[in-house]
Amino acid sequence: MSYETIEFAQEGGVARLTLNRPDRLNSFTVRMHEEVADALGKLSDARCLVLTGAGRGFCAGQDLGDRAVAPGGTAVDLGDSVERYWNPLVTRLTTLPFPVIGRINGVAAGAGANIALACDIVVAAKAAKFIQSFAAIGLIPDSGGTWALPRLVGQARALGLALTGEPLPAETAAEWGLIWKAVEDDALDAEVDALAARFAAGPTRGLAAIKRMIRESWSQTLPQELERQRDAMRELGFSDDYREGVAAFMKKRKPIFTGK
Repeated sequence: MSYETIEFAQEGGVARLTLNRPDRLNSFTVRMHEEVADALGKLSDARCLVLTGAGRGFCAGQDLGDRAVAPGGTAVDLGDSVERYWNPLVTRLTTLPFPVIGRINGVAAGAGANIALACDIVVAAKAAKFIQSFAAIGLIPDSGGTWALPRLVGQARALGLALTGEPLPAETAAEWGLIWKAVEDDALDAEVDALAARFAAGPTRGLAAIKRMIRESWSQTLPQELERQRDAMRELGFSDDYREGVAAFMKKRKPIFTGK
């Protein structure tokens, strides 16, 4: 597939996917969904993914102009759109077997905000804002929003963000625990590139297990989680990367991980 609405490249174990409709704040159309899905199916050699947006924004969610909605007109089945496009995207990002970095360069609104929160580690420029804009058009925070928000910031703040739609500055988002870090705008690339390089050279199986274990822990009791930890440690203890990590530590050298 040739890409019209995204940019995609892979180098040195790092895949970079850029939403590229800057004139529409990188809002999603059906075409963009299809292109993103195609790109995410080409990550066999990746050990880290950086997701970002072109221009002054990260993503404004759904392009409302891509739907034929008008007062008195024919209703649109939004559930079908969520099931066909948004849910698979969130599921894919949260289950990729390596870290996903959200590089939030500007406004992240609506489903765009929640796609950002689906990334494993989110670094935002201080000029960025997160907006749960659904209530303004009579909808709920989809793309995982109603699940992620209360878990990240608590029910009171989740309700405040969702009901008012007030923009949340990146620095406050970091203070609240919604994202990992807010950095100066001109430091965003250096911060993200350093993280991406670190993950691409890291023990990929172990990083994937950390991601999976933490994301799945919400549905586990402590006894269940202790058993899952035992099983994960048993599996990872047989990995090449574990042996390399121990050997490098003992010899006081930098480890060379292969992701195996």
